[in-house]
This record gives sequence, structure tokens and C-alpha cells, in this order.
Amino acid sequence: MAKVRKRAMRAGNMLNPTPVVMVSCGNTVGDYNIITVAWTGTTNSDPPGCFVSIRPERLSHEIIKNTGCFVINLVDRNLAACADWCGVVSGRKYNKFLETGLTPIRASKVNAPMIEESPVNIECKVTQVIPLGTHDMFLAEVMAVHANESLFSKKTDALELQYAKLVCYSHGHYYALGEKIGKFGFSVEKNR
Repeated sequence: MAKVRKRAMRAGNMLNPTPVVMVSCGNTVGDYNIITVAWTGTTNSDPPGCFVSIRPERLSHEIIKNTGCFVINLVDRNLAACADWCGVVSGRKYNKFLETGLTPIRASKVNAPMIEESPVNIECKVTQVIPLGTHDMFLAEVMAVHANESLFSKKTDALELQYAKLVCYSHGHYYALGEKIGKFGFSVEKNR
């Protein structure tokens, strides 16, 4: 194998790609907001947990801190432009649901809106807020998950998320997820 040369860089966030999600929050229609974040992920399996990290000066930070809940809405190709817009403009100046034409719908377990057009909605209840520096991390328990009916196999009834055409973010750019190259455990499967 050829020797690979590495270049040292300044410390920074290089874990890529990251999910693109729109986080919806607010407990009344007049307070609803959407913020797009890439600092999000899974924290635990049982109970199911996740997090979002948001700058304290953002409107959504204030709303989530006051309400104790939010919804993570996954972004597909059709929502990429809306997600970008919701990430660069302030909810203090714009009603993001109204401006984007996105539809707020009632969540089943938390008092925050889901985005109807999102292929998957994850209802979250805040369990802890951890100040980290530029961002505060909202740790949350997943209370419910909703997925578009079209993402379930007609044969097995299993969720087939690969058909959602999700978007990821990598070093300042949005990308559509690509081809399948394996499944969990494929490296140790016996040849058939």
C-alpha cells in the first residue's frame, strides 16, 4: 500500500457528513419556529435519546429552553432549499412556516409542531441542557417517531428509509445520500 501524506490543520469540526435536520419548536402557533442544525445525533438506544446543539442567541434556543421539547424533522431533497433558508434567516424577523409554505401539524407526545412535509419526524423531550461554549446541547429522550407511509415496504412492512432521499451536510455543502455499499454486519457474513 502506498504511503499517504497527511497535512496538519487547526482544530475544528471535521466529523463529516452530518445530518441536515429542521428542528421545529414552540407551543402555540404564534411562537412556532424552525431552525436548521447539523449539530445533532443519537445518544442512546434505551431509552432512545438524541441531541441538538444550538447557539444561545438563537430564537429556537430560547423557545426550547422554555418549553422543554422540540421535533427533529429529517430533510429530503425536496426540503433542501427550505432547510437552507431556515438556517440562514432569523425567526425573530420571519415566520418560517408562513414564508416557506411548510405545514405545522400536531405532535402526538410533545407540545411542538411537526413539519408535515418531512419524511420522518422525531418528537423529543429535553432531559438536560449542557453549556458547551458556542452552543448549548439539548439532550432529549425520543418520545415518538412518525414516518411517511410511503417509506414502508409493502411486502415486509419494514421502514425503508433509503427511499426518503435524505440530505446530508459536508464542509459547507449539501449532498444527497448515494448508493448502498453494504448493511450492518456485511463484513463478517459468510459467502452464500
